[in-house]
Amino acid sequence: MKLIIGNKNYSSWSLRGWLAVKQSGLHFDELTVPLLGEEWDRMKQDMGEVQPSSGKVPVLWDDDAVVWDSLAILEYCADKVGRERFWPKDEAARGMARAMVAEMHSGYQALRKELPMNIRRRVELPGLSDGAKHDIVRILGLWAEARARHGSAGPYLFGTFGAADIFYAPIVTRFVTYGIGVPGFAQAYMQAIWEHDWMREWITAAEQEEWVIEQWEAAV
Repeated sequence: MKLIIGNKNYSSWSLRGWLAVKQSGLHFDELTVPLLGEEWDRMKQDMGEVQPSSGKVPVLWDDDAVVWDSLAILEYCADKVGRERFWPKDEAARGMARAMVAEMHSGYQALRKELPMNIRRRVELPGLSDGAKHDIVRILGLWAEARARHGSAGPYLFGTFGAADIFYAPIVTRFVTYGIGVPGFAQAYMQAIWEHDWMREWITAAEQEEWVIEQWEAAV
């Protein structure tokens, strides 16, 4: 298996795809490509491996199978190794986890636009739009409900690390980058995510990257 991902400092969807394959326990090689700029434009033309996704990352190759989109990659891995590795066994918890992942996959547009992922950066926000504030309140509410109803078995949203944590991990990095104030239960959850071995591996690599995307450095 080979996973093609974008800059670890900036690419939130790459982080989700990478965590999903890590969670599967399957061996894979990774190839990191620099997003945006002339080099990326050239690579999209020359690199046949990213053609099936129209040049978007992440892309997972498994022999003849090619899967793009982070959620599709997660589900592909779950089919290979067993869905219980990703989703809660309890039916009610599993339903909520799937709904939270789906909402993360398709929603929170204001937050995405105003608070791009940038692991190396620390910024004091001058202010947020009402839409971004609404997204943050919504996310914290979902975290609180998941932890209260289904999180007794461990420090993660549904107790043990799984699909919901994979999809909300980039939100944790955003909250850290932009100094978003959160209640105590959310601080504890964020710390658990930040200190997860795979997150530490990703964060260390992001901090060592030399690629810079100026438009995302100038955000806020």
